[in-house]
Amino acid sequence: MQIRPAKTDDIGAIAKLWHAQWHSAHAAVVEADLVLSRVAAEFDARTKAHLPQTYVAEVDGALAGFFMIEGDELYQFYVGSGHQGSGLAQGMMAQAEALLPKPRVWLACSVGNDRAARFYEKCGWQNTGEQELEVETSSGPKPVSIWRFEKEV
Repeated sequence: MQIRPAKTDDIGAIAKLWHAQWHSAHAAVVEADLVLSRVAAEFDARTKAHLPQTYVAEVDGALAGFFMIEGDELYQFYVGSGHQGSGLAQGMMAQAEALLPKPRVWLACSVGNDRAARFYEKCGWQNTGEQELEVETSSGPKPVSIWRFEKEV
């Protein structure tokens, strides 16, 4: 696995992976109107907007996952379906934690995304409780119930 800053040439692959994995992880746990708004074009636009804060994980030269860092937040963290369970996510998380500012950092996990929550807890993140967070969409912010995870890095 190699982790590097994302480049403009990565936008299409990142957006495609993000779109697929977001729907896989969130479609059953968030409001239907948010699911309907999460079309491929929205992920393309969001990837472009956040590219300077994005890192990609490659395996054999192909995109296997990515994460985004926004200030003290691990803003996005996704692993392609073909690499889940391979240990790639742990390596990505270690690199993300090394890049996050010190000392206390956080991430949001949609309430009901139990697989992700278990992974974060396994990596030493603490669930500090449920709260509402406004997420970006092409039609404006939408509220989502999240579990806030925090960690001292």
